[in-house]
Amino acid sequence: MEPALRAAADSELVKEGSPLLVLLSGGADSVCLLDVALRLGADVSALHVNYGLRAEAEHDEAHCRALCSSLEVPLTVERAWLPSSGNLQAHARDARYRLAERHAPGDYAAAHTATDQAETVLYRLAVSPGRRALLGMEPRRGRLVRPLLAATRDETRAYCHARGLTWREDASNEDPNFARARVRGDILPALRTLSPAAERTVGETARLLRDEAEVLDGVMTDALAGLGGGPAVELSALSELPIGVVRLVLRSLAEDAFGGDHSLSRAQVDDVLALGKRGGSSSLDLGDGLRAVVEYGTLRFRRGGDAPAPSPVELGVPGVVRFGAWEVSSDIGRGEVSVSAEAVAGSLVVRSWQDGDRMRPVGLGGTKSLQDLFTDRKVPRALRRSLPVVEAAGEIVWVAGVALDERFASEPEDQRAIGLSARRV
Repeated sequence: MEPALRAAADSELVKEGSPLLVLLSGGADSVCLLDVALRLGADVSALHVNYGLRAEAEHDEAHCRALCSSLEVPLTVERAWLPSSGNLQAHARDARYRLAERHAPGDYAAAHTATDQAETVLYRLAVSPGRRALLGMEPRRGRLVRPLLAATRDETRAYCHARGLTWREDASNEDPNFARARVRGDILPALRTLSPAAERTVGETARLLRDEAEVLDGVMTDALAGLGGGPAVELSALSELPIGVVRLVLRSLAEDAFGGDHSLSRAQVDDVLALGKRGGSSSLDLGDGLRAVVEYGTLRFRRGGDAPAPSPVELGVPGVVRFGAWEVSSDIGRGEVSVSAEAVAGSLVVRSWQDGDRMRPVGLGGTKSLQDLFTDRKVPRALRRSLPVVEAAGEIVWVAGVALDERFASEPEDQRAIGLSARRV
């Protein structure tokens, strides 16, 4: 069995009888993938995207049409407009995947090879520090699959030669104006002088690190849960963890606030941890609108302004409601706090803090504004509007994690007490 065919079969990403849309550029790798998918028995269709950027684009499209006609593969051709500024190759990739999501009846396959994997890892390692740079491309990401990741570019060309399949060469792949082309033309050939199997070694390293990343992600998830789950954590508790775990937790919190991938360098992590040593409130600009903010020893990340306060929601007894990042529940019996059913006498409402709010905290012997309570309890300013405030008939019953109003507190022997609880979700 040819190495490229074996690689696709071993990947188990091409399933006999299952629909598979092949992203067909007309190059040797995608032509190889198209034929391999047919031989493995998939229900194959193809998508060619003509960006109209090169003089040869029309010839590439004609070649794909002729190839699919000869192989009796249904072909969809799309034309895509790309922005004139920014990363042209990234724009083209994103457009291709958007169109694939629209047209694919099942999975869709890209013809990335072990050589592409090595180029990706080397490029990312040069421009982006951290473990993620070494993970490379995943064999599967959602419906996108890459069945040829274990085959080299030389092997896909050898396959096409053996099968009598012709392909088109894209001159831009050798254009040194593109960073990837410089990796392809300069760095990989130099590495092959050290070892002919250089690209396979890099690819296998990426595969091993992806397996290990699952373990590390589990460690990070457990550590974050032990810190309360975010979005804010106590720096004193965080500092008790191994520094490697601390970096993983901080990156996770930063990315949650950023809304996507956002790496933190070792120096940035050190600077974030140093914020807590200054005392009071301090912040650090991490780029792209992301900031680390420390108040009263509590760390959080923020992008742009603070999120708006969640809308009020009625809470039945028993009942469970979602309030922003919180889940608030009530039940007959004991909870995080217990309130008198007689004192509540009606429905409960979960809302956010409002200016002028006051309550009578248990043990205080008088009223106090929530603003002063938050200051006393060292609740970060940016988190105050997101905390669940439970009220009954316009009176505050409980502020989650802060205080219970003594007028609503139940007696220990009260069999009809209502238990209130809140947790981050």
